[in-house]
Amino acid sequence: MLPASRLIDRELSWLSFNERVLDLAADPSTPLLERVRFMAIFSSNLDEFYMVRVASVLSNLEDGSPMTASPDIEPSVLMKAISHQTHELVSRQSKIFKNEILPEMKKAGIEIVDWQELNSEERKYVSKIFSDRIFPVLTPLAVDPSHPFPYISGLSLNLAVIVKNPTTGAVFFARVKVPPILNRFMPVGPSKAQRFILLESVIATHLQELFPGMIIEDHYTFRVTRNQDLDIDEDDSENLLISLEQELQRRRFGPPVRLEIEEGIDPARLESLAEHLQIAPENIISVPNPIDLTSLHKIADLELSELKFVPFRSRTSKSLKQVDTEDSDMFFSAIRQGEILLHHPYESFTSSVVSFLENAARDPQVLAIKQTLYRTSGDSPIIEALIEAAEAGKQVLAVIEIRARFDEQANVRWARKLESVGVNVVYGLMGLKTHAKLSLVVRDEPNGLRSYCHIGTGNYNPKTARMYEDLGVLSSDEELTDDLSKLFNQLSGFAPQSSYARLLVAPRTLRPGLIDKIDQEIQNAKDGMPSGIQFKLNSLLDEEFVDKLYEASQAGVSVELLIRGICAIRPGVAGMSENIKVRSILGRFLEHSRIFHFTNAGEDEYWIGSADLMGRNLNRRVESLVRIDKKAHKEYLQEILDQGLSDDVSSWHMHDDKWTRVTQNQEGKKLKDMHALFAKRFKNVK
Repeated sequence: MLPASRLIDRELSWLSFNERVLDLAADPSTPLLERVRFMAIFSSNLDEFYMVRVASVLSNLEDGSPMTASPDIEPSVLMKAISHQTHELVSRQSKIFKNEILPEMKKAGIEIVDWQELNSEERKYVSKIFSDRIFPVLTPLAVDPSHPFPYISGLSLNLAVIVKNPTTGAVFFARVKVPPILNRFMPVGPSKAQRFILLESVIATHLQELFPGMIIEDHYTFRVTRNQDLDIDEDDSENLLISLEQELQRRRFGPPVRLEIEEGIDPARLESLAEHLQIAPENIISVPNPIDLTSLHKIADLELSELKFVPFRSRTSKSLKQVDTEDSDMFFSAIRQGEILLHHPYESFTSSVVSFLENAARDPQVLAIKQTLYRTSGDSPIIEALIEAAEAGKQVLAVIEIRARFDEQANVRWARKLESVGVNVVYGLMGLKTHAKLSLVVRDEPNGLRSYCHIGTGNYNPKTARMYEDLGVLSSDEELTDDLSKLFNQLSGFAPQSSYARLLVAPRTLRPGLIDKIDQEIQNAKDGMPSGIQFKLNSLLDEEFVDKLYEASQAGVSVELLIRGICAIRPGVAGMSENIKVRSILGRFLEHSRIFHFTNAGEDEYWIGSADLMGRNLNRRVESLVRIDKKAHKEYLQEILDQGLSDDVSSWHMHDDKWTRVTQNQEGKKLKDMHALFAKRFKNVK
């Protein structure tokens, strides 16, 4: 009988993941501006965590419903644990920024200064900028009997100002929103020197101009995070697109879930502000200025290449290297010659996947294109290709997931635009998000119709494809294209009982298919046959899979897991998980691909796809995994797994619920960087 504590709580595991991101910001061997970027990523991650996950916990606390995968953690205890861990992480982030990164930035000629540090010429320059470009944009909002407490928009940076009437002695609260449309890091002069002052510091210095005749008694910065989760009842929705647009309007006014505030505020004033915002004490985070380090992306974007990772350029896939990407016949011929495995960002997404769709759009022999879209870029060449194809009279189907979190508004716009040019736009299956990454092209060739496809692990987004590590296949294999044809028919019409040759598809066949394969490894181990399980995932949370992997470990199956984010399993626990090893790789690129490897008594099976082992992916999404059959491709997938799990590669090692970063071997020699290894590998490919 497995103990109740066998599952690590989702939220606490996520915080451990974000701590690993902070480890990268703290690492002096990471180039300085990349450390700055990891600082910003840590803060952005935490924003989303509060907007969605903590918001969900607080909502469930209010209505008394369960929300934790760990049966031994009471909801109120979980909330306290989240608060405690968050406070520790934010405190550590502030210390790293103040004590390590700011001094290193100064050495490199990048300064963030206070008003007191400016010379007279700089003060004149900044004051003129304030008068000309900042003051006209500001809107001070007072709170008094005729002015109610203002609405504080989520993630906005604000100045709380305490003003006193010199005549009556009455003290009032006022709020000044720091305009997000203006650059937060203001140059302090016209020169090209990298010397900046924070926008809120400039506003604070000139508060008297906003409140003439009043005495400025105090001011401090603060920021509110609001519940940004969506709640759409699809059963009661006659038009999902309209319902989503209405819900997006409501989301702007979600209840507050976190208050970040400048250290040193008077306790009585903090209590008053928290009361106005209805924020519980455990969700108030006091930090030294500056608060909100998400804006550090602006500093990380400075054109100082010597302070960044060595530039990396994706290479065209070897299978497409001799192909003229403007020649559709050549492009589709290359795919007919054999299935192509792609590994981004080492291999170019643009010269492979984007070219695939652009060729399909302009090729007069192509009759139809079917495409899923979960997230894409703002100026997406993929959207443009679909528009071009529709305008040319081709049959085009776009399955757009308009509920993709925080991309809902953009996806609604794409849906409207595509519909306007004649693309058949559908939103997938009722109650299920479409997360599968699929593209299908039907071409009229001399021997009849032939289909081509792409299946990937990542989004159809050329911008993130330069930073996200993902896999994909371009194929004209009839079994696989038939599978995709059936799946698209299911997404756009009615085909609930479709069966597949090379695909596992959630929610119907993916879960039972993988469980059967784990059961087979367990049986193989009991029968003395070769057995083993290796998974590369973003997250492992699903209780059934965690328990099944424990069962496999206890049966003697070697279970090796390479997990970037949430991990609910406890490896290395005596009597439960001695045969389970968990590693995590974070670094220059975001590890995003999913690989499932089963030893299968020596007949190794490999699957790649869009699904993580989480309840939402397995039960509430359309996901797909594709079996990889080509020997060379299997060997390459094994190389990815071997590198990520190797003791010679820098990674985080998990034991029970603790993560330890390992960057040196026992002799003190620096371990290899996985991303650098693969970058070098592809640089040397001719």
